[in-house]
Amino acid sequence: MAEPSSTVAGRAAAIQMASGPNVSANLGEAERLIRLAAGSGAALVVLPENFALMGNSETDKLVARERDGTGPIQDFLARQARDHKLWLVGGTIPLAARDPGRVKASCLVYNPAGERVARYDKMHLFDVRLAESNEVYNESVTIEPGDQVCVVDTPFGRLGVGVCYDLRFPELFRRMLDDGMEILALPAAFTALTGKAHWESLIRARAIENLSYVIAAAQGGYHISGRETYGNSMIVDPWGVIRGRQAHGAGVICVDIDRTLLDTVRRNFPALDHRRLRCG
Repeated sequence: MAEPSSTVAGRAAAIQMASGPNVSANLGEAERLIRLAAGSGAALVVLPENFALMGNSETDKLVARERDGTGPIQDFLARQARDHKLWLVGGTIPLAARDPGRVKASCLVYNPAGERVARYDKMHLFDVRLAESNEVYNESVTIEPGDQVCVVDTPFGRLGVGVCYDLRFPELFRRMLDDGMEILALPAAFTALTGKAHWESLIRARAIENLSYVIAAAQGGYHISGRETYGNSMIVDPWGVIRGRQAHGAGVICVDIDRTLLDTVRRNFPALDHRRLRCG
């Protein structure tokens, strides 16, 4: 598809990390990468899932959990958004849940004034066995699932928020689309095995089928716990074109959000208007 002349709504960044069990060290690294993104002109920054803590055990998140609205990780996110005057999608952090033995995996969105404007609690939990790599994950043991879709107004467009394993459930993003989603922020920590098999295909599919930008910020590297995450953070446009990618290790990718491209694709290829079935 020939590209129209650009009308840039703003510059977006996906941050990739290889977080460990030390919250202070992880916040220091996140601050460094946010500063790099801001220095590259980013006005919308997305951090990866578990950016503040990739523990040695699943129960580490229970020790680090914060009450909703107060705590050092939440203070950090608000300060970064305010200091750099940008919109910040705060990966996920552990917030207190109804069940004292579990947390919510919460993604918080802050505006340039440092005000929290949205919260999304990860809905789909990664309870799987990967026989090929002998990995077992049971997120539901320590995480309480959310049940609310999150789409919020921003200067770049209507921003939807999903997290990692959510990516495999297209009905969630159709619900976001019904709420006006134009850009999707997707913090993640895909395993090396599932990432190699499915990550790019799923990211591009969500962009193509919803004619939306996808900003996918991932964990990428080897972690102290022994886990390996896939990385390959990317920003994909509404036509499914990968506009930027960070294959391995910590780093930042920045891409302009082109409103003219989004509007032109949706107008010339009106698949969203051709839907015969609706969610809800």
